[in-house]
Amino acid sequence: MFVFASAAASAAAIEVGTFSQAQPGAALPGGWEPLAFPRIERHTAYRLVADEGTLVVRANADASASGLIRRVEVDLNRHPFLAWRWKVAGVVASADATRKDGDDYAARIYVAFKYDPNRVSWFNRAKYALIKLVYGEYPPHAGINYVWDNHLAPGTVLPNAYTDRVRMIVVRSGNAAANQWVSEERNVLEDYRRTYGEEPPPVSGVAIMTDTDDTGGKAVAWYGDIVFRPAP
Repeated sequence: MFVFASAAASAAAIEVGTFSQAQPGAALPGGWEPLAFPRIERHTAYRLVADEGTLVVRANADASASGLIRRVEVDLNRHPFLAWRWKVAGVVASADATRKDGDDYAARIYVAFKYDPNRVSWFNRAKYALIKLVYGEYPPHAGINYVWDNHLAPGTVLPNAYTDRVRMIVVRSGNAAANQWVSEERNVLEDYRRTYGEEPPPVSGVAIMTDTDDTGGKAVAWYGDIVFRPAP
């Protein structure tokens, strides 16, 4: 089920992940659901834990890949800024963002954008319709992954190794801040404009993911609250 941001809330923050307000021991944070991928059998384990006195989501990947997603529609013209906290035990040392067999990250925040048939060719419209027939919903029009990489410089932008409809933006890199909570904020509206060269459709969902299926390694990460904010 999608959660829609109302006009009345346009001046207020949109809380996407209020993990700190969840109930201890809950199976999943409220409003979030598993995000799995075809042909990937080993899934990352996610659970709510207390860390430094606050409830957060802990992700434990062991040659696995899956995420948690919150389906929420956000107009970036009203709420362009995405803010979150995260922490990693360490980066995926053997990862390589340019290769399919290295497309692993200790932590990533994935922003998906709503499918718009007017933005794609007739061929892609047919392909999207087929995907909807198989999986029950349209895939995103595009996506941005904000990642904690192993070595690429923060600010690096590159296409995802599997699809050119997803861009990877390195927000943090290396182990200098490992085992420390770090706060981030991104202007998603400007990031989309810069990486895709067009105005963005509405956000259709936000996911968290820690994955090591391509490298076969292990990774542990923690995710704090996630919020969209209006421009100052």
